Parts: sequence; C-alpha cells; structure tokens
Amino acid sequence: MEIELKLALHPRNVSRIRRHPLLHAVAPQQRTLLSIYFDTPEFDLMQRGIALRVRQAGDQWIQTLKAEAQSVGALTSRPEWEMEVANGRHPDFSALPQAALDLLAGIKFKHITAVFTTEFRRTTWQIGDSAAQAEVALDSGKIFAAELSRDICEVEIELKSGPAEFLFDIATQLLQQAPLHIEPRSKAERGYILCGALSPSPVKAIRPGIGHDQPAGEVWHAMVQAALVQLSANVPGFLEQAQDIEYLHQLRIALRRLRAGAQLAKSLNQEIPAWEQPLRALTHALNPARDWDVFHQEILPGILPVLTASAENTAFSETALDLLHNAAAQARQQAQALLLEAAFTQLMLDIGRSLLIAPVTEHMRTTGTWAEAVLEKRWQKLRKCCRGFARLNPAERHFARIAAKKMRYCVEAFAPLYGKRANRFLTALTALQSELGIENDRRIALQLLHKLPHKSAALGFELGRLSGVLASEAARHPRLSPALWHRLARSKLFWR
Repeated sequence: MEIELKLALHPRNVSRIRRHPLLHAVAPQQRTLLSIYFDTPEFDLMQRGIALRVRQAGDQWIQTLKAEAQSVGALTSRPEWEMEVANGRHPDFSALPQAALDLLAGIKFKHITAVFTTEFRRTTWQIGDSAAQAEVALDSGKIFAAELSRDICEVEIELKSGPAEFLFDIATQLLQQAPLHIEPRSKAERGYILCGALSPSPVKAIRPGIGHDQPAGEVWHAMVQAALVQLSANVPGFLEQAQDIEYLHQLRIALRRLRAGAQLAKSLNQEIPAWEQPLRALTHALNPARDWDVFHQEILPGILPVLTASAENTAFSETALDLLHNAAAQARQQAQALLLEAAFTQLMLDIGRSLLIAPVTEHMRTTGTWAEAVLEKRWQKLRKCCRGFARLNPAERHFARIAAKKMRYCVEAFAPLYGKRANRFLTALTALQSELGIENDRRIALQLLHKLPHKSAALGFELGRLSGVLASEAARHPRLSPALWHRLARSKLFWR
C-alpha cells in the first residue's frame, strides 16, 4: 500500500526546494524517468480506476499497476504492485500477482496498448530516523499524448515506515520556504485528460456511507473527510478553468460543509477544530468572486433585455459591459491567488492531519441518536428564523437563508440513514433556500454595482440604469410568498 502526499509548485520555485535545510544536508539521487502508460482503446483500465505503466530507470524496466486511490485532501493511499520486466514495449501480465489480475478480469490483454507517456527528472532525498522514514521526490518534466504536452512540476512525499503524520510534518517544513499548492490528481489522471479520455468537471458533494449503529465520532470524521475530498478535487479545475463558475461554486460548498462539520464537533462534546477559524476567513475571502460570477453569468443576462426594451430602447454600452467583465475577472484572479498561497495549502494539511490523529472520543452515542438531536436543533432554529415569514425584513431573510442552508447541509449529511424518507423534506427545504438565495443575489448585485468606480458621467449613467432595473425587480417582490415556508413546515419531519 502506497501512502503519499503530493503537492505542486511553479518551476521557478524548484531551487527553493533543493536549498531547503531539511534536504540540503542529505545527499540527493537523480535520475531521468520515462514512463509509458497502457490501456485499451476504450480506456477500460481508466474506467476501473487502474493505472498500468512501465517505467524505464537506467537499464531497468519497472512495471507498476495501481488500483483506485483513496484520498484525504492531499494525502493519497492506493494498492500498488511493482515488478521488474524485460522491456517497456508491452506489459508483462504473467508477472502480476493474482490480486492484481483479479482487477483486470474480463479485459483482453491483447487490446492493451500505449496511450501516453511521461518523461521527467526525479530528484529524491531519504529522510527520517528510527521512528519514521520517508522519501521526498521532486519531479520536473512533461506528459506527452500524441502531439500534446503538459508540464510536470511537483513534490511527492512517500511514507516508507512510521505514522502517516510524518508526511504532514515534512510538508509543513517544505512549505515554509517554497509555495507548494494542492494537486490531488495523479500523473496518470492528468495524462488521461491530455489524451482526451477524461473530461474534467466540477465535483459535487460526496455522501459517505454511514449507518445508524456506527459510533457518532467515526461518522463525523467520515463527513469531514468527504468535504475535504470535494474541496481538494475542485481546486485544480478552478485554477485552470475559472471561467466555469461551477468549480468555485462547488469549492465554496465544500468549504461550508467543512465549517458545518467543525461546528458539529460541539454536539459530540469535542472542541471545535483549530482550523475552523482560518476556514471561515477563507470562505469570506472567496465571497466576492462568487458574487461576481452570479452577477455576471446569471443576473446580468436577465437584466440586459429589460434595458434594451425600455422607453429609450438603448442597448447597454460596451464600455460598461467591459467594466463588469473586468471586475468579475479580477475577483476570480484574486480568488485563484488565495488558493496558491502557502496559507491555503497549510490549512488543507492541517485538516488532513487532524483526521489522522484526532481521537474519536464519542463511542457511547450512535449515529442515529446523534442525527436526531442535530436535526431537531437545526429545525427549531430554522422555525424561529422563519416565524412571520411573509413579513421578514431583508436582515431577517438573510438569517433565515443561513439557517435553511445549515439545515440542508445536515439533512444531506444524514440522508443515507433515512433513505427516501428524507426526500420530500429535502426538496421543500431546497426550494425555500433557493428562493431566499435569489433575493440575496439581487441585494448583493446592487452592492457590487454601488462599489464600482464611476470613471465618467456616461459610465455612471449606465451603471445607474442597471441599478434601477435591479431595484425595480426587487420592488416587484417586496414580500416573500409564505407558500414555500408552509410547504416545508407541513412536511413530515423524517427524523422523529
């Protein structure tokens, strides 16, 4: 079983890793590695979560088969079989043990062929003591698929012996000198993306498998781990395809799920994790980018036709549109910069480490009884916030939206315990949260417009027209219909 931490860095920072005091006193080993990855034309191995490669190291060819990985943030573990073979032109399936062959059952070996290659320079350092040993590897090179290529520049820290926390200790020390950042994807996954076998897409919430009779503390860990996996999985997509606003949306959902998990620690008589505060600060720091995404891609397209159809019948000016576009782009760039900072990487490491070493102290209470208590408390909070629903002022609606959102996270987290019984309640809750969210989006949109600089009278006039339409839309709906709240309030409380 391979257990490793993998972090990426910009090529200009490679020298910082090489000069790090942790590694400087250790004699490094260097070698150039050529790896050929194999699959069928239909990519059957990839679809099973299997990576099969033959790597040339000096005069040797080493064949490796890795099964689907299990990740906790940047930490990855996966079954792996490695053996020397005669050459790299084709895998030697006779060298594989039965456990590996079982994973390949039904696949015709004669159809397996080379699909992409990697070539990189690897520098390794062996560090540790009698309690723990690890290998730090710095890889710099490229992935090749047909006429396409992609850079490789990353640090892998592989555990050789001892506790997995040792990997986090090393990563934290390296991070103090080099700006490492999150890269949960393997070289194989990036190779499959390059050759067109995989199409990256935003990763939605992952529901861990939980049971009524499990210890509540154990399930809490599973919930936090699932949220951490969702967060790390969306980081590369947002850094590379920020124009797809769903990456940032799902990334922020994962952040809120992590915060909700941190708050749930109190209900298990545990202290709120130390990483909750920096997590809250990060969530707030990413808000402007999401607000501009919603405005630019969801609200603005609905407003522009109203402006054109107005009495003046005048289209919105290109100068004003450029200003809005640039404001959204700048907010996304600032958000990307935050995720490349050492503080974010350290936060991810801290959360991942806490899931390894934090004791599960709640053994007496089962998940079923814990879920009932949490859901009931959230429900009573939501009921209080929604009292006199149609008469709520904007501030009260904001608190109702937050309460509905927190209720929804809890319902989704515990839904596997209740199956279809939770569906009707969750549907009504989602509808309520969405309606409150739409109104909140309009309010935020007005705030964004008011903060924009009016560089000329003409530009100020155009932004004023836009604000007027938004205000007019809000005035048409001065009160929320109580129907959505009544529908939820009449739903069966499935946890009782």
